[in-house]
Amino acid sequence: MLDAVIFDFDGIIVDTEPLHYKAFQELLVPLDLGYSWQEYIDTYMGFDDRDAFREAFRAAGRPLPDQELKRLMEAKAKAFLDIVATGVAPYPGVVDLIRSISGNLPLALCSGALRSDIDPILAQLCLTGAFDCMVTADEVTASKPDPESYRLAVQRLQERYPDSIAPGRSLAVEDTPAGITSAAGAGLNVLAVTNSYPAERLTGAIRVVDSLAGVSLDTLHLLI
Repeated sequence: MLDAVIFDFDGIIVDTEPLHYKAFQELLVPLDLGYSWQEYIDTYMGFDDRDAFREAFRAAGRPLPDQELKRLMEAKAKAFLDIVATGVAPYPGVVDLIRSISGNLPLALCSGALRSDIDPILAQLCLTGAFDCMVTADEVTASKPDPESYRLAVQRLQERYPDSIAPGRSLAVEDTPAGITSAAGAGLNVLAVTNSYPAERLTGAIRVVDSLAGVSLDTLHLLI
């Protein structure tokens, strides 16, 4: 039986990757640092905003002072929120699955997105308050594939549910190789969804599915 479930956000709950890409390009193209959608998929998807900007500057051989990084992150967050305000659709099945877990099993969110990016979307989907705890890019020093964010999510669940949460009896729901590596590095089992990458790229997951539509809490219990 499962102790807890931890959801990724981008690529699992909503398809915000094209929106993030558009927001990044609004900032980077004027600096002659723009890149293609395929480059975003191959290199940048899975990074948090901080590391994505760092990689763009590194790839161009240009320095990125901390103050400039802070300015870019703030501008990108605003651009993203302006795009999101027009409406975001969830992936099939995920909202129903989250609602079926919430209140019945410890539930967390672990994302490389900023909290300010996440909250408006959860509000649109009527999922505000569904998660017992959340870990976002604002709170960690290293993004996925580093396990720091998932370790912090497990720690927060353990603090809320003492002596009830073991990583090896818990499940992360992810869509990227970096996310799988991060969750596995924190000792979690991983259910991977082919929303962003083909199944052959999602090695390390205990199961790979094409969609969360039709996946139930009982299905998740059977995975452990």
